[in-house]
Formats: sequence, C-alpha cells, structure tokens
Amino acid sequence: MEWLWLLVAVLVLGLGAVFMSWTAGRVDRLHHRVEKARAVLDAALFHRSGTAVEIASAGIMDPATSLLLLDAGHGARASAAADRELAESDLSRALVAAFADAEEVDDLRADCGARELLDELGNACRSVELSRRFHNDVVASARALRSRRVVRWFGLAGHAPLPQTAELDDSWPPALT
Repeated sequence: MEWLWLLVAVLVLGLGAVFMSWTAGRVDRLHHRVEKARAVLDAALFHRSGTAVEIASAGIMDPATSLLLLDAGHGARASAAADRELAESDLSRALVAAFADAEEVDDLRADCGARELLDELGNACRSVELSRRFHNDVVASARALRSRRVVRWFGLAGHAPLPQTAELDDSWPPALT
C-alpha cells in the first residue's frame, strides 16, 4: 500500500510540473505576441508619419498647414522612445487640424496625385488605430496571465518586464475615410 501513495504523489507532482511548464510556455508565447504587436504598431506609426511628411512636402496644401504637418511628422519620426507616444499624439492632433474641413479634403482629392496620398494617409491612420488596439489587447492578456498566483509564486514569467500598453491619441480626421 505504501507504493500506491508514492505513485499518487509522483503522479500529482508530475502533473503539477507539466501544468507549470505549460503555463510558463503560455506566458512566453504571450510575451512574443506583445513584441510582435509592438513591432507592427511601430511600423504603422512610421508609415503614417512618413505619409504625413510626404503630403506636407508635395505642395498640395497651404504653407502653414504643410509646415504644421512637416513638423509633427518629423517630430514623430525623430522622437526618443520615452517621448514617442507624445510625439505620435501630436501628429494625430496635427492631422485632425489639417484635415478637419471635409470640403477642403474633397477639393484636394480632385488632384489625382493628392487623392492617392490622402487615401494612403487614411489607410495608414486606420492601420495605426487597429495596431494599437491589437497591441493593447495582447498586453492586457499578458498582464492578466502574469497576475495569476501560480505565475507570481513560482516566477513563471522569468525576468521579463511587465508589458506596457500604448497610450497615444490615434484619432484621425473623418474626412480621410
């Protein structure tokens, strides 16, 4: 009978080890998803700022608006990692201010080259919005898993830093839809 208790104890410890290994793998996979989502968000932000700079440099807008977009676009591209979200929010506000008037945007769309640039900017803005939402959803999932007792007590997240959400203003002008 003694061997039966030993067998049960080994079985319980084995199942516990398998569960913890599976949970640690899940945490690791979520951290990789966070990194991938952040890379996609960074690429979308870079594309949006590049398109804004291209529109500002194309000469299709008045000089003051072009200068506003150019400054915000270059600021977003050249910002340090710590100031990136603030610079990207500034670019969002500049885009909303530059393209607030739907009639002006329609007049700009009359030019074939401008239409392509505006469509590209609208797609880039939409991509930023979706990328940020997806990134924040993955971060929330990773944080929820890391908050579980088993993960905290046994250190299953390793030394990985706690993922942070992207808190930036990703609004975009409705005239670009």
